[in-house]
Amino acid sequence: MSASSVGLTGESLAPSLETSPQRSSQKTPAKMATSIRDLKKEWVLKSETVRALRGVSFEVPEGDYIAIMGPSGSGKSTLLNLLGCLDKPTSGTLMLGDDDIGSLNDDQLAEIRSQRIGFVFQAYNLIQQLSVVENIEVPLYYQGKIGPAERKRAIELAERVGLADRLDHRPTQLSGGQQQRVAIARSLINDPFFILADEPTGNLDSVTTDEILAIFDQFNDEGRTIIMVTHEDELADRAKRVIRLKDGMLALDATVSEEKRTATRIAQRKAVEELLARTG
Repeated sequence: MSASSVGLTGESLAPSLETSPQRSSQKTPAKMATSIRDLKKEWVLKSETVRALRGVSFEVPEGDYIAIMGPSGSGKSTLLNLLGCLDKPTSGTLMLGDDDIGSLNDDQLAEIRSQRIGFVFQAYNLIQQLSVVENIEVPLYYQGKIGPAERKRAIELAERVGLADRLDHRPTQLSGGQQQRVAIARSLINDPFFILADEPTGNLDSVTTDEILAIFDQFNDEGRTIIMVTHEDELADRAKRVIRLKDGMLALDATVSEEKRTATRIAQRKAVEELLARTG
């Protein structure tokens, strides 16, 4: 799933004087974590047809980091449910890898949710009776994959998100930020096609928000695909692309420059440092 990085190879940029086959100037097409074409979702409510999505199209290459935004009623929640395979489109195409989600039955959708999508929710959705490591392992329970290797991976993920000293703690013994770290680690346990994060910092303060976003930045830098639903411009400016919906249609699909992303991270870090200095 890792996205390839294009770097310097050390080869000379001057034309070769030797006779050699002509190289193609075309780039290898990027693999898609998900691809959406003319996506529509409608309901009949009493005698009225509600058109939540009216033909949305975009692609998410592996390794991308997308922020989905839009006002209430824009179709944002509907799109989130479709991307999470919690629902199927009325028409159009939603591809997850090579699979057409609209053609799958409920059991197949459930399998995809448990194995190929990592969910991070605003409310964490942890099981209170389980420890940190056990919560991270939850997606594996449904697949019967719990064993020494899986337990080792869960512990490694807990350590990656800064919970090495909280492995046996229950959610009630953790702060909100620590619980969200558990949720992020849980979302990665199955090596998913993408992380689908729904307002992941909505319940967190500014300091913890910056910490959680730094974790997302790190995993995206390593090639993880992230699709984040948010209403905050400051969060969206840390993504690589912003997709904005309005009235069930695509109103904007814009790239966020690396300069803007860096400036946003610096500004948020500075604001956190100033807050910590004021509060001691």
